[in-house]
Amino acid sequence: MSTAIVTAPAVVVAQPVASCDLLINEEEAKQLDSDDFNPQKHICFKRPTKVHSMKDLGLPDHTGISSVAVSEPFPLFTAEAIRRMRAEVLSEEVMKNCRYSSDLAQCQLRGFAARYAPFVYDAWKDPTTLAIVSDIAGIDLVTVMDYEIGHVNIAVKSEEDKHEEFMALSEERRFDKDSEGVVRCFEKDDKPIVDWHCDSYPFVCVTMLSDCSRMVGGETALRTGTGTVLKVRGPQMGCAVVLQGRYIEHQALRALGATERITMVTSFRPRCAKVRDDSVLKTIRSVSNLSELYYDFSEYRLEILEERVRAQLKTLREAKKSGKKFPTIDLKRFLKEQVGFLDHMNEELVPEGGVKMGLVKAAGPPGRVVGESPKTHLVELTEADTGC
Repeated sequence: MSTAIVTAPAVVVAQPVASCDLLINEEEAKQLDSDDFNPQKHICFKRPTKVHSMKDLGLPDHTGISSVAVSEPFPLFTAEAIRRMRAEVLSEEVMKNCRYSSDLAQCQLRGFAARYAPFVYDAWKDPTTLAIVSDIAGIDLVTVMDYEIGHVNIAVKSEEDKHEEFMALSEERRFDKDSEGVVRCFEKDDKPIVDWHCDSYPFVCVTMLSDCSRMVGGETALRTGTGTVLKVRGPQMGCAVVLQGRYIEHQALRALGATERITMVTSFRPRCAKVRDDSVLKTIRSVSNLSELYYDFSEYRLEILEERVRAQLKTLREAKKSGKKFPTIDLKRFLKEQVGFLDHMNEELVPEGGVKMGLVKAAGPPGRVVGESPKTHLVELTEADTGC
């Protein structure tokens, strides 16, 4: 099902991020380089040590759009690139105009890249970055839309809060020793900060913008097809993780030991219009500028439809020219698929009056609710699911 992709570079292009304090004030921001994003200077990619497949998680390959489930963390951006990103993300303009809060997160920055963060925008639109993410994901990807470039989650604690968390954790822990002297810890350490859910879009690349060298926890827990849980460690500063989050239920586990945790999440969809698009907006409507979100969502979905219709029209013209019998069954199947595509799009465009800002609704995998067994809802491939 994967489409042809550009091969990502296999070696480190520049020096990776070192652990250091990257809090940037206005004066420090002025001292940063102002040149445009340059992959030779700002990317320090090194292949992940392991990429887990859908089969590794007990899920069929065709559950999603790729056989790849999730990668281990890997170096992606240099220290200078992270400084530049932080300077743009934490600017007064972004904080004032693009900040949202919800019942799940106190501070999220959304829809800012195209207008206020040219370095962030260019970093994720660059062909080298797209090739890296696509290579790891096993399918040719593009950013889903401008509004979803560089979504940022921010969690900040005081030193006092950080200390109190560690003390509370020590008191929570209870240890039992069995007859062989094995130490066991109760699962209270695995308390989630975001409960089980699926993402809105097929793939995400999560990049860490904070120094997490002293952080404990912060893993991503993935629910497998057998009901067990696989934990993937969180990335260090400048590193990233690629996850097929639309089709895999996951939760973010709490992290201790850091006064700040800033992650950047950029969403991706297949470049090929023939590959199905199961994107939903229910998890992000209430933390978005609906007008901007709906414009971007409608534009890319209609572009997909336009490309599919043009390809179908070309097929019909060629069949007619060669004297073939009219493909009634094939065309009716194509039309039925596009009606479903439009119906889904129509359902996602909820009128503004029907959206309660700040109230996030969890999304399950396509065709299922959160927590439901995937074995009874295997996705059947259609003509539009084939590769380009």
